[in-house]
Amino acid sequence: MKNKGYFGIGIMNPKTEMNVGSLWRSANILGASFIFTIGKRIPKQASDTMKTCESIPFYYYETFEEFYKSMPYDCRLVGVELDERSVKIEEYQHLDKCIYLLGAEDNGITMEARNRCHQLVQLPKGNYNVANSGSIIMYDRHLKSAMSVVSLQ
Repeated sequence: MKNKGYFGIGIMNPKTEMNVGSLWRSANILGASFIFTIGKRIPKQASDTMKTCESIPFYYYETFEEFYKSMPYDCRLVGVELDERSVKIEEYQHLDKCIYLLGAEDNGITMEARNRCHQLVQLPKGNYNVANSGSIIMYDRHLKSAMSVVSLQ
């Protein structure tokens, strides 16, 4: 059976603690190894009835460069962004080892970050908040991974 690898997911310059908390809970449910934020807008400690903080680590990076230098070896950065270089999620094949980077609703991912991403993927056009976008990416990964296991049997 193929190695399932691992993935992390995070937000660049998150606007609200609620978005980070929602993403954290979804990440825990959908199998992420860790979550993170980048930037000066740090979320306050949110109420966590699922005790997610005991199940999945949260990391904070002040700058994109600090984050990029700390990425695990042989792990790829996948930006979730509307960009002419982005692959539509319906056609996207998730990598075994990757980190998904989301941007806040108002500014998205910086151009510097987009240019350093190994891949870019986009969701269907819509007015998603960042936690919803992250949940969609993780659920798509989950579905496609489950389908590949079924096809191997």
